[in-house]
Amino acid sequence: MNSILPPIATVRPHSLVFHGDERIDPYYWLRDDSRSNPEVLDYLTAENGYADAILQPTEELQKTLYQEMVDRQLPDDSSVPYYLKGYWYRSRYEPEKEYPLYERLAARPDAPTELLLDGNVRADGHDFYQLGALEVSPSNHWMACSEDFVSRRQYRISVRNLQNGRWHDDVIENTSGDIVWSADSSGFFYVRLDEETLLPYQVYYHVLGNEIAQDKLVYQEADNTYYLHISHSRSEDYLLIGLDSTMSTEVHLLPLKTPGASPQLFLARRRGHEYYLDHFRQHFYIRSNREGRNFALYQADDGAEQYWQTLLPAREEILLQDFVLFKNALYVEERVAGLTQLRQLDLQGQEVRMISVEDPAYVLWLGANPDPDNTEFRYGYASLTTPTTQYGLDIVTGERKMLKRQPVLGDFNLENYESQRLWITARDGVQVPVSLVYRKALYEPGKNPLLVYGYGAYGLSEEPYFASARLSLLDRGFVFAIAHIRGGEELGRHWYEQGRQLHKMNSFTDFIDVTKGILDAGYGDTRRVFAMGGSAGGLLMGAVANMSPELYLGMVAVVPFVDTLTTMLDESIPLTTGEYDEWGDPRESAVYQYIKSYSPYDQVKAQAYPHLLVVSGLHDSQVQYWEPAKWVAKLRATKTNDNLLLLSMDMDAGHGGKSGRYRYFLDVAQEYAFLISLAESSIKSTAA
Repeated sequence: MNSILPPIATVRPHSLVFHGDERIDPYYWLRDDSRSNPEVLDYLTAENGYADAILQPTEELQKTLYQEMVDRQLPDDSSVPYYLKGYWYRSRYEPEKEYPLYERLAARPDAPTELLLDGNVRADGHDFYQLGALEVSPSNHWMACSEDFVSRRQYRISVRNLQNGRWHDDVIENTSGDIVWSADSSGFFYVRLDEETLLPYQVYYHVLGNEIAQDKLVYQEADNTYYLHISHSRSEDYLLIGLDSTMSTEVHLLPLKTPGASPQLFLARRRGHEYYLDHFRQHFYIRSNREGRNFALYQADDGAEQYWQTLLPAREEILLQDFVLFKNALYVEERVAGLTQLRQLDLQGQEVRMISVEDPAYVLWLGANPDPDNTEFRYGYASLTTPTTQYGLDIVTGERKMLKRQPVLGDFNLENYESQRLWITARDGVQVPVSLVYRKALYEPGKNPLLVYGYGAYGLSEEPYFASARLSLLDRGFVFAIAHIRGGEELGRHWYEQGRQLHKMNSFTDFIDVTKGILDAGYGDTRRVFAMGGSAGGLLMGAVANMSPELYLGMVAVVPFVDTLTTMLDESIPLTTGEYDEWGDPRESAVYQYIKSYSPYDQVKAQAYPHLLVVSGLHDSQVQYWEPAKWVAKLRATKTNDNLLLLSMDMDAGHGGKSGRYRYFLDVAQEYAFLISLAESSIKSTAA
């Protein structure tokens, strides 16, 4: 297809034996935990050079796409301010700046605006920057923030005196980013990561002015299948130490007025019981699946389950996702038939009102409501055709007002686009929901390029959200579809259970069947079908490419989890031990064989593959860079056609790609240019 030759990775057979089964990995040598091996870096650089050379004809298109995406952004955009403890807080962008400024304004006449943190200043000199948390002390005199400068989710905590503006010299390295202040503002709690696995497992308390070496260890989790996180209760009476695995949770409490106390267990973990805890007005509120897999809501005085009072029972068809407490109201976020809904209840669990939406595919969510005494409840709404919108609802009267709809500059008009909700029958008879969108004037049944997006893991629901960057595809005639496949939680907990562990294959077959169903319904050209997914969705791409390569013209796999079996056998790799309940523990023979049967790297075979753009980051701590690098090397040596196979390895970024408001669009523009150019060339070749 082209005269530019790709790099060919050296073959060095490496034997991997487990359960008496030997796998030969020819590219195992590409793993370098230090990310400093010259041979490995040279190979990755060569792959980048090859990808750049092949994509060179799309450079102008990439620039055009990037500029389109940038031009839709409001240059001086700002968030809706929220009130907390005497101050109004907001973030805002300055024109042409990549990162926001975080500010507050005292709620008094003529008060000056205080700059808490300028992300552009903090990011200066770094290839990557991400703010994790920004927490102001209860006294309003101190600020602690957590920042990632490498893109491995290892956050550095810094402290600033807001009375004189000075930053402390001492910083705390290798944290999860969580920060919770004590009630008297004398110090704060934080979480340390394991140096090797990056697992969050220790809670420390830091007293302002003390050496970091003197920080007190408050709690340490010994079970490496659990992730640890901290937060404060709605009442601000307690530090909540949360411990989560896929199938069970546990919470420990520590009174924030006595930070030197020892944490107390609320309710011990047990297999299969997940509960999520809050505290307000002398009561605990618990979202628990003890009486139904879709969760119920309880009120209690402590962890004695026999005395829990049911506010909202578990229901078979409705998933209780979240809740937030106010002085005189309780709001719940639920999911029904794949779509979210919000309801206002009183504190006894009786419904007051429903917040409804008429769009065929949309998402509603609980907004930023930090003050429980507020008389206004904030929530968010978006759809495939409607930009993110924030509303304020009067808790007493129910009167609603729009606080902000995210501006989309240019000639955008939501009336130009059509959204649809489909149900596709999978091969086992299950109905799979699909959300799709297209530009009305460009839609012709059976003739549009089709991009199907999927994820299907961890019980994470893929929401039909709005993305202004996506307009660049829709305005070129693409139909964009989200396949809400099993492994997510769109249809409730059972939807997740049917797409994990020994049912994981359902995620892949659902995606294939959905693609065919969309085409049968006339929403795409069978010659121009594309697929995209990232992380666990990248695993989806790899498995589908092995199983049904003929169905797709091209695929984009972003930070793909494709060396599934080898990674799940290696406890030294971040995330492995905490995910046995997601993928299964391959130390069990049956699980080993099942994972091997779909693991994309293990299942590469001599066949024709779609055009592939594989995107990754050298510093990725969730899916290590060598997984996609090895996968591309093996595909290149094995596949039987000359379709494009490109690896774009960002040498400065990690799992989330480039940081920054505008730089992020560079990645999107490259991916879209790849898809658009393939769609256009396909039409030309057909016409010829």
